[in-house]
Amino acid sequence: MGGRDWSYSHTELVAAFYPYIKALHLIFVVTWFAGLFYIPRLFIYHIEALEKPSPEREILAGQLRLMTKRLWNIITWPSAVLCTLFAVCLLIMMPGWLAQPWMHVKLGFVLLLFAYHLKTHQIYRQLQRDENRYTSNYMRIWNEGATLILFAVIFLVVLKNAVNWIYGLLGLVLLAVLLMLGIRLYKRIREKNPEA
Repeated sequence: MGGRDWSYSHTELVAAFYPYIKALHLIFVVTWFAGLFYIPRLFIYHIEALEKPSPEREILAGQLRLMTKRLWNIITWPSAVLCTLFAVCLLIMMPGWLAQPWMHVKLGFVLLLFAYHLKTHQIYRQLQRDENRYTSNYMRIWNEGATLILFAVIFLVVLKNAVNWIYGLLGLVLLAVLLMLGIRLYKRIREKNPEA
């Protein structure tokens, strides 16, 4: 009988599924970073709410606990897990990437991202108990950590060159300096106009 041959080679399977796995990986990279970008802002508002008089403090803190809980548990954590799962699938499909120096540097930044995520989780748990161990200004600086990691990873993936990561690192340092200056400028504006 002339039935269809359902056997596929590894190359054919990779060619068929790679674009979909990559698309899913990128979607969850975006949603993971969206959560990591937004949650420190909620931390800032929560910290500032805890400094307000009662009953405003309790009302705002309760609402911010709920908002951060939903963001962290419904968007950020699931996105981190799914992003990682699809990244592992991509590495299984393209094992040659693991031999490339740029991938080693990228994976180093990914480990740094996980450390950032886990520290953010610790801060999240403290604020869920209304334990305030940080200033709002510290959180504004913390908020830029994910930005720096994102810049590093994107440039490494696009350029695929570990040698140029030195120039990229210099660029990251410059970006960090500019972000710090922006934070200081914003702080001065807020001191002059608390409604800003």
